[in-house]
Amino acid sequence: MRYFLIADNVDTQTGFRLAGIEGVVVHKAQEVEEALSTAMNTPDIGVILLSEGLVPLCQSRVDDIKLRMHTPLLVEIPDRHGTHRAPDSITQYVRQAIGVKI
Repeated sequence: MRYFLIADNVDTQTGFRLAGIEGVVVHKAQEVEEALSTAMNTPDIGVILLSEGLVPLCQSRVDDIKLRMHTPLLVEIPDRHGTHRAPDSITQYVRQAIGVKI
């Protein structure tokens, strides 16, 4: 199994290429959808790395993949500008999912 990157800037792609991970740079919702479809239909891709900045362009598709698909694993990664998540995003996620305050 291999990794595949879907990024929104060339710097991120270059960094991952140096680590041996291939990928594409996209900017529009349709491009993200096409890249996700291609990656999902490639049997040897086990992990898709998706820049956080692209997630709002296809939030429902990302949610569907995370909830329904066992492979490949879809992981949102911060870009070179850092994360877009709130500092307590995991705590909020647990609270929403199971209703327990941690």
